[in-house]
Amino acid sequence: MEENKKKLGFNIIKKSDPMDGHKGFGKGALSLDNVSPVFIDIEAGEAEIDIGAMHARSAVEKGIKFLANQEEVPNGKPYWLVWVTIDRNEEGPYYAGVTACFMTVDRGIRRGYKSLPEHVNRMDKSLKRHIIVDVMDDSSKKVLADFLRAHNAVLWENSTEELKKGLLAE
Repeated sequence: MEENKKKLGFNIIKKSDPMDGHKGFGKGALSLDNVSPVFIDIEAGEAEIDIGAMHARSAVEKGIKFLANQEEVPNGKPYWLVWVTIDRNEEGPYYAGVTACFMTVDRGIRRGYKSLPEHVNRMDKSLKRHIIVDVMDDSSKKVLADFLRAHNAVLWENSTEELKKGLLAE
């Protein structure tokens, strides 16, 4: 009887890489293929991609129980998790959606703070081509701008003025 029950699941429909210019079947379907999570270590001023964050399994998040109240993690090390989505327009591939979420991690007590609904909503906003970087501190914006430019200069050059101004505003 159990094997006859339908399993409910969420299917992610893969589409082609926007870097290749494909515009055929599946265009516009929900795809996580073109989203990358970028962690910014605020104190160290460093950025890195960690795909494990797609399922809360990044090096920063492993072994940490996250709490919804920041006051419960008073000595947490601060991070920005930035969801970066790439797409293609007339000029070519570009950084289409860039949204930042704050979080902290205290390895000593194996606890951290993050708002899971905010992280999910910001990933969704990135997929929908929104730019939300105004929540970040200026030094972290510069770290992210430098990282995105160094990671792929073509993507950076093709990106919107909204993104560039949002990250490079002095």
